Amino acid sequence: MQKKWDQARLKALQSDAGENIESYRDQDQPKALEQFTGKMKALLLADISMLEFMPEYLPLALYGRVQFPPKAKALWSGWLGSGLQPSWDEFKVSVAFNNADLPLVKAVRAQSEEQLIEACAVVYLLDNPMPRGGRHADDDYELRDEDDEDGEDADADYHGGDGEEDDRDMYDEVRF
Repeated sequence: MQKKWDQARLKALQSDAGENIESYRDQDQPKALEQFTGKMKALLLADISMLEFMPEYLPLALYGRVQFPPKAKALWSGWLGSGLQPSWDEFKVSVAFNNADLPLVKAVRAQSEEQLIEACAVVYLLDNPMPRGGRHADDDYELRDEDDEDGEDADADYHGGDGEEDDRDMYDEVRF
């Protein structure tokens, strides 16, 4: 039986990695991102146990270093769209790593195959975002109230009240 993705965790890792990657994309220093991801790789190789407390480092270390063959992209899209993780046997033929990155890949695999698969999913999502709006692509879908499709109670959620009777702005009492 296949295991399901932790959609919230994937989204958080993707967000963290995406913010870091964007901050190092610099036209004035085109090598900045490559140098940053290289430093992340070196840090993890020095102490792989860091992943326990900083799982966002692995997608950063692998960014730009994992290749997804064209045929595998359809598989990844399917796995992420369905919410089901690939097995190790499915995973290992759906990605390609540079020889220079194999020591990191092997170290991570020894600690957790699932974490390696998850990090590669995040790397895939960074370059191939899933379309929003579908039930599987929108992980917030299941959190919505069926009666609240048009967002009528969004004001209540924002203010923490029941809605219309609480017209105060949540920032009214903030003092500096």
